[in-house]
Formats: sequence, structure tokens, C-alpha cells
Amino acid sequence: MERTLTIGLTLFLTLWLDIPQAGGQKDGAHGDSAQKRSSHSSDSKGRCSYTFIVPQQKLTGALCLNTATANQSEVLALRAELKQQQEQLEKLRGQLEQEGALAIEIRALRKESTNMNSRIAQLYAQLLHEVITKKDQALEQRRVENLLLNATAQALQVSSNYRELEKKYGALTSMMSSQNQFIARLEKQCQCKDSTQSAVTEPPKSQPNVDRNYSSEANEMTNDVQRDQSAPSPQQENTVGVHSLPTTTTSTPADSPFISFPVTKTPGPWRDCQHVLQSGETTSGIYLLRPQSANRLLQAWCEQSRAQGGWTVIQRRQDGSVNFFRTWEQYKQGFGNLDGEYWLGLEHLYWLSKQAQYKLRVALEDWQGRHVFAEYDSFHLEPESDWYRLRLGQYSGNAGDSLSWHNNKAFTTLDRDKDSYSGNCAHYQKGGWWYHMCAHSNLNGVWYRGGHYRSRYQDGVYWAEFHGGSYSLKRVSMMIKPI
Repeated sequence: MERTLTIGLTLFLTLWLDIPQAGGQKDGAHGDSAQKRSSHSSDSKGRCSYTFIVPQQKLTGALCLNTATANQSEVLALRAELKQQQEQLEKLRGQLEQEGALAIEIRALRKESTNMNSRIAQLYAQLLHEVITKKDQALEQRRVENLLLNATAQALQVSSNYRELEKKYGALTSMMSSQNQFIARLEKQCQCKDSTQSAVTEPPKSQPNVDRNYSSEANEMTNDVQRDQSAPSPQQENTVGVHSLPTTTTSTPADSPFISFPVTKTPGPWRDCQHVLQSGETTSGIYLLRPQSANRLLQAWCEQSRAQGGWTVIQRRQDGSVNFFRTWEQYKQGFGNLDGEYWLGLEHLYWLSKQAQYKLRVALEDWQGRHVFAEYDSFHLEPESDWYRLRLGQYSGNAGDSLSWHNNKAFTTLDRDKDSYSGNCAHYQKGGWWYHMCAHSNLNGVWYRGGHYRSRYQDGVYWAEFHGGSYSLKRVSMMIKPI
């Protein structure tokens, strides 16, 4: 009977524990004695499992029954959720790695940006230094130009003072000459026989111009260099005596530096004398020029009173005060006195004639006061690499054409023989010119006083079509002007 009761109770408990969770919880709540004899455990879902120990009289030991059951669907759900969380973790880990690489790249870019900023700062400092240097150079150039303009203004004042002194000197010379003539007449009346006194009071006897020009001593000097033919001969100097008047010329050729004295109030600079005329300056004089495309300043005489003005004088002969038997370098740079005889310079002439189309005018005057001219409708020079070769246009005028024969010829000096003659034409003609074989004109030759001259060679200042090659002209000038 007790064994049947034990098996029946076991089956009843088994059936009772298989009912839903709520029922089990409710029965468990009202069974205080059962709770006291059971051990309780709960999981995360609130499910409870009970183990009942039933005392047996016949069987020894305890009968244990595990009533826990596995919920397969919940396990699968948990596994799916775990797998999803692992995938999200992997995804987050990949994003973290990408962000780490991006951070490294950003750090490298920041470093490169810092280096670039440093380089830009360095280049900016270098550029600023160069700008400051160029600004200083521009200021220095402006300062030098201002000094040059001030110097020209001061030279203007010196020139004006010099002219005033010349006028006073001329008046004193005239007064002394009159007094000497008066003393000479008084001594003649007294018939003084003292030879020394007669030598002092006797007025000097002038020698004919031909004798001065044709003396053997003058001919010997012109074999090597030009001389001032207006100077008195040695015979004249001996006959003057101790009371002879001082003269303004010397017996040797003047070799003054190329220094000019401006005579205008506005020193410039201008492109050429035509630009000076267009600027309102109508007075002939010395002006400061700066040709276009040439970083050089030069001074030249601007002739504004003849042939409608605007002429830049490039050569002038009038008194024999300057020696024109010069070297290549001197003809290149220029020489003489802008107030008198001078040569502008082949290099200056090249840059002047390069900036526009120019025409050439050659003005001539003989010893009888006759004025003629020769004009060429185009004129320019080639550079020094081509020996300043002459390029001329068509002739017009009343002096005759004595320069076209020299067209397309290189310039020749005593130390640069570029003519077509077997010898050096500059040696025979005593000057520098665009010689051919040798010359139909020689405006840079020896200045002889009186016109006709005698010499071993035709070395005078001549224009063959005007009085021939044996006639040295009194005044000549070469001028250029834009067309």
C-alpha cells in the first residue's frame, strides 16, 4: 500500500510540475509547508524550478527530481542577438580602424601644412627683402638724377657768369688795344731811337693767313695730329714783344673734356631736340637728352632757330679749337665742347637714330659768308658690331651731294681701318669719317683758316661739291631731326 502511494505521489507531482508557470507559482504561493521543504532558484526570465524531497519509509536515501526544462526558441534568439552584437562590434572595430588611419593622415597633413607655412613665411621674407632692395635702388637712382639736374642748374649759372666775364674781358682787351695804338702814335711822334722802346711800342704786323696755314712747321704738325689753325704762327709771337695782347686761342689743339654748360632753365631729359621744341622750349642751347630704349643720359646742342627748329646737332666745326684726329674710343664716346666744336659720339648717335626715323641736314659756310646745305631724307647708324655703318636716304639741297658716296660705309679712325683703300684713309685725311677710297667729304678734317690751303693730302674740312677738296670751310654742322 505504501509503495503504491509513493508511485502515485511521484506521478502527481510530475504532472503538476508540467503545468504552466503561473499555476505552479500560484500553488507554490499557497503551499507554505512545501516551500519550507523545497529549494528555490530563478533565472533571468523569472522561471522557477522546484525539487521535492519525499520521505519514504521503505526506501533509503532521498529521491531527487530535476524539473528544469530548456527553452530552445529563447536560446536561438539569444544566439542570434549575440551574433548581431558581434557583427556590430566588428563593424565598430572597422570604423575605428578607418578613423585611426584618417587621424594619422590628418596628423601628417598638419605637419606638412606647418612645413608649408614655414616655407611661405621664408619666401615672403625673401620677397620683402627684394622689394625693399629695389625700392632703395630706385630711390638712389632718383637721388642721382636729382644731383645731375642740380649740377646742370649750377653749370648754367657758371656758364652765365663765364659769358659775363668774357664780355668784360673783351671790353678790357679793346681798351688796351686802343691805349697801345695811342702810345704807338705818341712814340712815333717823339721819334724815339731806342730799339727796345721801339720794339715795345711798335704794333705787331699781321702775317697773311696763307703764310700761317702753309708754313712748314704747320705742315709737319698736321702729319700727326690736327692743330688750331687760328693760332698765331711762331713768327708772329716773336714780333709781338712783351706788351702783346693775350689771345683766347692756343698754338696746340684743344683737348678739352666732353663737358657742357646748359643754357636753359629746364634741363629735361627729353628724347631729342624735336621733343624739346614740342615741350615749348624754343631757345637754341644745350639740353639734357635720354633716348628711348637706352639707359644713358647725354647732352647736346639743340638748334631751334634754323630750318623750323628741332635739330639735334651731332657735329660742329667753327674755329679749329678742338682736335678731331682722334681714336676709335673717343669718336665712340664723343669729345669737344658743346658751346663750340664737338662730336656727339657714335654710340649716342646710334641710340638716337634708333628710336625714330631721322633725316640729316649738313649746313656749310665758306669764308665769303655764303651758306648752303645738304639734306638727306633718312639717316641712321648700325651698331658698333657693324662699325657704325652709315645708312643714308635721298639727297636734296643746294650744296651738292658729297656724302652719298660714303653711304653704306663703315666708320674709320686712325686705329680702326675699315675703309676700302689699301692704306688708312684716316691717316691721310687727319680725322675720323665713313671713308670709302678715300673721301668726297671730310668734315672732321683739319680746320684751315682762309679757305684754300696747301697740304700734302686733302686733309681740310671740305665738301667736294662745294668749293672742292682743296678748300677748308669756315663753319660746318651736322644735325638730325625726326621725320
